[in-house]
Amino acid sequence: MSETPEPEVVELATKIFDLARRGETEALAAYVDAGVPANLTNDRGDSLLMLAAYHGHAQAVEALLARGADADRANDRGQTPLAGAVFKGEDTVIRALLAGGADPAAGTPSAVDTARMFDKKDLLELFRAQ
Repeated sequence: MSETPEPEVVELATKIFDLARRGETEALAAYVDAGVPANLTNDRGDSLLMLAAYHGHAQAVEALLARGADADRANDRGQTPLAGAVFKGEDTVIRALLAGGADPAAGTPSAVDTARMFDKKDLLELFRAQ
């Protein structure tokens, strides 16, 4: 049996997820440095890293990775931050995730599968080079 979080906790978590979506790197990093888990997830399993990646915020991605965020943590639908960045065409984020150790074959669909789906030959070459 799980407990329902206090409203203040939900409000704070919502604020932190919004920081990731908006790419507010300094504030996001400060919260993680103060003890917010780098791999915090929302009710859909989207991590802070997933939200920052999907919304195209390479600096926030780099800051989260530097603070221990799991580059391959999939959400509840099996999607990884790298596959999300490929889907959105966020090249700078893709490179930041790869530099942070993201596996192009992780997830369902994987970043490789997503690149194939959208005929992104340049990304397929980049992934092969990994």
